[in-house]
Amino acid sequence: MIRSIATALVLTGLGSAAVAAAPELPKSMIWTAYDLGSTGYAEATGISNAFKKNYDTRVRIIPAGTSIGRLLPLVTGKANYGYLANEAYFAAEGTYDFATQQWGPQDIRIIAGRVASVGMAVAGDIGVKTIADLKGKRIGFVKGNPSVNVKNEAYLAFGGLTIDDIQPVWFGSYGAMKTAVLANQLDAFGSATGSANMREIEASPRGITWPEFTPDNEEGWKAMQDILSFTAPYKETVGAGLSEENPAWLVGFRYPMVTVYPKTVGADEAYNFIKALHESYDDYKNTNALSVNWAIENAGPPPYDAPAHEGSVRYLKEQGFWTEEHQAWQDQRLERLNKVLEAWNDAQAEFHNWREAESAKGNTVDPDEAWAEYWQQYRTDHL
Repeated sequence: MIRSIATALVLTGLGSAAVAAAPELPKSMIWTAYDLGSTGYAEATGISNAFKKNYDTRVRIIPAGTSIGRLLPLVTGKANYGYLANEAYFAAEGTYDFATQQWGPQDIRIIAGRVASVGMAVAGDIGVKTIADLKGKRIGFVKGNPSVNVKNEAYLAFGGLTIDDIQPVWFGSYGAMKTAVLANQLDAFGSATGSANMREIEASPRGITWPEFTPDNEEGWKAMQDILSFTAPYKETVGAGLSEENPAWLVGFRYPMVTVYPKTVGADEAYNFIKALHESYDDYKNTNALSVNWAIENAGPPPYDAPAHEGSVRYLKEQGFWTEEHQAWQDQRLERLNKVLEAWNDAQAEFHNWREAESAKGNTVDPDEAWAEYWQQYRTDHL
């Protein structure tokens, strides 16, 4: 879980001096990111422009409003890098949209992921002061996007609410929710604070407010962390409706996280990627108000939603940004991921045998329908 995230980070830019040799990047790359207008897309664009300027690497970014949409191109080889949110965690665990037999736990790695905050962006004209005030309000969910939907459940739990207490409104993409708020068809949805979407809501007649997740609400935090263990209090001062004079206690995590499959992006390529990310920092750190959080001493080391890439670990060790504590986290996270991958294979084999036994009894089992319950129970019993 994120630690010391509730205190202000000291961002020192590049930190140690870069080595003489320039990073060696592919001449062209394809990345995935959240929708146009999102923080993730904006920051991916800023970094890609820096890579083009410094290393003559051309990058095409595929925007996607769903978790599956950001990961599927990595699976098919149409893209190698994903600027992901917490779908990285759900993918590594094989849960939610990744619990289907077509997916399962994904053997992914993180190259880097900046510290971020997120919360419930609420229209300022409906009188909401606390999370509990969201009872009965219209809250946005996105089909195929557990990174949004599960966070919503966790936010509501902090305020003692469930989905039954609000009006869920479903959308086909993340970006569509901003338009719905502006049109007074939606009251709130989960978001990072610094995106163009948030600025538009802030500037609209409705305005914007952020109900707080105060650290002293131990019961609320326990309820949230029972759903999302990687969250922690974070005092945010940057973003729509926020400032040093008007901060808010929000939810800390990592976003976006540069995520890859190690079978596709090897150690040397990952090493050069994080090196380029480090050495070109000055050329993208002002992309938006939050891009300074990409300073590699903070964005490089864990914790984040999946294990670190071995190429990143090598570079961070060279730069003095990898500690024994980070290595202990890495060892534990790799052990967990390998355990989940093994459990998935064992569960599938047992599920096959169970279906055959049921078939011999004359019972017909719908594999898609039965698998979800079977896998969830197997996780409970073995993980």
